[in-house]
Parts: sequence; C-alpha cells; structure tokens
Amino acid sequence: RAPTYHFLPVGNAGNITAYWMGYKTWHAEKKIQNLPHMIGFQASGAAPIVDGKVVEFPETIASAIRIGNPASWQGAIRAKEESGGLIDKVEDLEIVEAYQLIARLEGIFCEPASAVSVAGLIKVAEKKSFNKTDLIVCTLTGHGLKDPDIAVKQWRKPITCNAKYQEIMKVLKL
Repeated sequence: RAPTYHFLPVGNAGNITAYWMGYKTWHAEKKIQNLPHMIGFQASGAAPIVDGKVVEFPETIASAIRIGNPASWQGAIRAKEESGGLIDKVEDLEIVEAYQLIARLEGIFCEPASAVSVAGLIKVAEKKSFNKTDLIVCTLTGHGLKDPDIAVKQWRKPITCNAKYQEIMKVLKL
C-alpha cells in the first residue's frame, strides 16, 4: 500500500520526482489503491523551490541538499501539485534536533540531509493533525558516514577502548 504522506528531503529534487512517478505508475497498474501526498522539505539556507528563485550561495549543514538550482525543480513542483502535497523549508537547528532524535529513538545514524524528512514531519505535525489511520513515511536518504563531521560536532567525544572483550565490557559497565 502507498503511504498517506511521504516526507522527503529535497535538494536536486530527483527523489521526490522519481518516487511520485513510481507511485503514479503503480496506481495506474492498480498495484496500489491510493496516491500519497508528497511532502518535500529543503533547508532554509538552500531553499530555491520554496523561495521561488535560484540560491547562488546555498548554506546549510545538510550538505547533500545544499543545492541552489535543482535539476528536477519542475518535477518536484509537479509532484507537489499533483499529489496535493507541500514543499517547505526547515532551519538547520530543526535538522540537528531531528538528526539527534533519529539517533536517540531509532538508533539510526543518518546524514543531516536525511533528517530533513523527519524535521519536516515535526514541523507539519505542529500545525496539522494526522488521522490514526494515516500511514506516514519519512525517507532517510543517506548514512551518517556520508557526513561524519556533523556527528562529531554535535555529540560529546566518543568513548574509545581497545577491541578486547574485557575492555569493551568495562566501558559498557557490564
């Protein structure tokens, strides 16, 4: 089944465009009964689609979506409009909060650009109520090792030890 809402980070806009094309194809082939609302988010310092103009010097901690002139701009607009969706922006602080939340609650180390989908969901949820039957999907587009410097800057210094059973157990206090 297709989700009710599909949240994605938007940089070059290829993902939101491709997912929408896939959903429409599956719907036409009767493999899914409903089409989702495509909800894309850009970082506020790199939000040309939201702001309606090219950003010459995009700035955001979410390096994978630090794009000032998306290649699939029109495809993203089509996906938003045809699906009754939304493309909006989130601040870097919201991205960092979602990044940390994903790690803390789910144990997933994603890149900051991935956290934009969750930051967007949080932003929408503050203004809109979802139904209990809504299926909401947030796409995480990349592993945290794509941009490890952000993790190093956001968290306290990692605990290190030799790769020996007894030392590991001592560090873990087990």
